[in-house]
Amino acid sequence: MSVQQQGTALFTSILVFVATCVVVQLWLLTVSMEAIFRHEARAALPAAISSTALFAINAGLLRYVFRFDRSAQRAKSE
Repeated sequence: MSVQQQGTALFTSILVFVATCVVVQLWLLTVSMEAIFRHEARAALPAAISSTALFAINAGLLRYVFRFDRSAQRAKSE
């Protein structure tokens, strides 16, 4: 499998995972806002922690994609 095909498969997989994480984050936002409106703030903190963790995962995946692209460009130029 060529580096370009690997990159395409990697990017597609990561994009699907990131999209899923964003949908989960939107759901967490909805749940926490509904809890706040019902004056039940207990759900807000776990939702915020979970959303922060998902954000960190997405940032790490983005960093990994950039590193892979940089190394693929170096391999291509050699």
